[in-house]
Amino acid sequence: MELNIKNENDPRIKFVKIAFKRRLIALIEDGLEWVIMSGQMGVELWAAQVIIELKDLYSIKLGIFPPFLEYESRWPEIYQESFLKVIEQADFYQPLYNENYKAPYQFINKDYWLIEKSDGCLLLVDEEYPGTVGYLLDKIKKEQDKSNYMIIYITPEDLEEIVREKQENNQMELD
Repeated sequence: MELNIKNENDPRIKFVKIAFKRRLIALIEDGLEWVIMSGQMGVELWAAQVIIELKDLYSIKLGIFPPFLEYESRWPEIYQESFLKVIEQADFYQPLYNENYKAPYQFINKDYWLIEKSDGCLLLVDEEYPGTVGYLLDKIKKEQDKSNYMIIYITPEDLEEIVREKQENNQMELD
């Protein structure tokens, strides 16, 4: 929502996917084996789609851990369909709570669980205006103060650079 992308046909999504693809390939080449996420509507789903594409070329695995059962039930239908396709192709799928939505603690605990189970994260965020990602970023920065937790950013400037590069090359197709 913070990107003001209202539907799955928005042409800006391809630039987000290119940014994730580039960062993920570099991480895979450095030894990344697993990516875990909740599969949240929007950026996480697009990243998951990129990972699924990369599975054809690289030995990368995808784990989807939504905070509760029927996580996607209130999303627009197109996102529900995307989520179901992603979990079908994921290497592992398990809701963290084996129940439907109960309270905000499920989202909060999901963030802490993902941080605990990972060595780092790849975030698309504008640190000046982080929006809802700011809640996760605050938790991650606290973990980073205690350990060697890695944060890799994709910034609005990174996205702008990809757009400029593609325009200069007259290449608006996804790499």
